[in-house]
Amino acid sequence: MADIDEVVLDIQATTTRRKTSFASDVLKLVSGTTIAQAIGILITPILTRLYAPEAFGTLALFTSITSILGVIACMRYELAIMLPESDEEAVNLLGVSLGFTVLLSLLTIPMVWWGRAPLLNLLNAQELAPYLWLIPPMVLGAGTFLALNYWNSRTKRFGRLSVARVLQAGSIHSIKLGAGLAGHTTGATLIGANVVGQAIATLILAAQIWRDDAQLFLRSMSWEGMWNGIKRHRKFPLYSIWSALLNNISWQLPAILLSAFFSSTVVGYYALGFRMIKLPMSLIGGAIAQVFFQRAAEAKAQNVLSDVVLNVFRRLVMIGLFPLLMLTLIGPQIYTVVFGLEWAEAGVYTQILGVWAFFWFISSPISTLFSVLEKQAFGLKLNTFIFLSRLASLLIGGYIGNARLALSLFSVTGILVYGYLSFAIMAETGIHLSKILSILGQALAYFFPFGALVLILVVNGVQDRTLLIVAFVSICVYGLIMYFKQPNLFHIHRNN
Repeated sequence: MADIDEVVLDIQATTTRRKTSFASDVLKLVSGTTIAQAIGILITPILTRLYAPEAFGTLALFTSITSILGVIACMRYELAIMLPESDEEAVNLLGVSLGFTVLLSLLTIPMVWWGRAPLLNLLNAQELAPYLWLIPPMVLGAGTFLALNYWNSRTKRFGRLSVARVLQAGSIHSIKLGAGLAGHTTGATLIGANVVGQAIATLILAAQIWRDDAQLFLRSMSWEGMWNGIKRHRKFPLYSIWSALLNNISWQLPAILLSAFFSSTVVGYYALGFRMIKLPMSLIGGAIAQVFFQRAAEAKAQNVLSDVVLNVFRRLVMIGLFPLLMLTLIGPQIYTVVFGLEWAEAGVYTQILGVWAFFWFISSPISTLFSVLEKQAFGLKLNTFIFLSRLASLLIGGYIGNARLALSLFSVTGILVYGYLSFAIMAETGIHLSKILSILGQALAYFFPFGALVLILVVNGVQDRTLLIVAFVSICVYGLIMYFKQPNLFHIHRNN
């Protein structure tokens, strides 16, 4: 589910500061993220032939730990940076965020030192032991980047953020590729590359911000100002931090529990499968969510919210259902051709998660309606239920000793929860279930002839490469059909 606090404040950043084009700002953000993710997607087929699944699994575990700590590194004071009218007050909130980041990073040192044994036993990942010392610097880099990111959003200099993300991706994958070709194909290389890439991105963004705003920082930042900021915005660490932790931990649960019950190899399969689904879907869904939030807020004031919601739902369904169902049909064949024979199991995991990914893709933008309709309490309850359902699913599969079952239960519960979320929040806007089912039925009708053809080829044992070509051509043909029949597919207006 989208983090509603962050979506709201991102929209505020693009509307309350300097007068710039909304489309231009979104384009700058999306273009940098797109290039960064494209670098990763294009180089992954090479990396999967250099590194074994257990190396990717070790990286996924390290990332899970640092992600959980990183999201609370600033104690959520970074969310407050864009709220004050005066830049002087915002500067002190940036100082507060950076101060808590340094403090938490220092606290992780004794945590890693004295807690390493129980942590490694819990995760069933002794291979992670030599790299735990990298957790504090990674948390420091991630927390600093997070705080600077929000200051950057306040000043509306989105171009330099895109540059930082592209350089981060480029440095990470250059190190992975170079070290892999030199024969250093361990989890240490992958972890080290991520730490170095985070440091480079943080330093680049920090240098650009210091160049432009150093005088403001030196003039305005004070201990008294930071203390006043801590007191005035104390609700962020008191309340928002728990929602953020719950949301982040729920996303990291599969990697943590699959490692605890199985092995880092299984985690590696899951990490690749999930990443290949999430990257393109989160990019498209995130861009739509940002625009949709603004359109939905306007539409509510004009009493036409249901039109806008139904419009964006139709577009999400038409964009997401076809490729994800195709991936569900021939996931193992695609992964075998693209990533190598060793990664067929990752394709199976992708098959299992394909339909779940569709419902998540739909619900992520739609969930911004919690803020529009002032239903944040319902959103928190649903976040709690998502966490508990994921935990129960993975524990059941883990105790039975079947990773595929664990992910299947994870997928089924996710479909039910995200499906309920989407339908319930849309019903709040006055949209009837019959309209929702009609749109889903139309999308399935488009997919059926292509899906039937691919399924027949699978049953008859057609070669994997042929299946991949047929699937790719099918998606292209479907794209052309959508282009001519629904040319305004990516526009979010009331009457489109």
